[in-house]
Amino acid sequence: MVVIRLSRGGAKARPFYSIVVADKRDRRDGRFIERIGFYNPLARGGEEPLRIAQDRLTYWTGVGAQASDTVARLVKQHAAKAAA
Repeated sequence: MVVIRLSRGGAKARPFYSIVVADKRDRRDGRFIERIGFYNPLARGGEEPLRIAQDRLTYWTGVGAQASDTVARLVKQHAAKAAA
């Protein structure tokens, strides 16, 4: 099964996450099919905390990819901010 999930990067105590499409059997930070965005939980000031390629997200969910709970929550927050 194909999933849309977070892949951790960054330094110790400075997390940075990529939103990736990957096979469920692959490791969290291992091989992935496509990177469709990022999430920076420590964004300050003018930095962008979240970016998602909405067209690619729509494509992957359309072909059966399942978003993780965290990614689903982030997408919902992103949509709410875009509508406001």
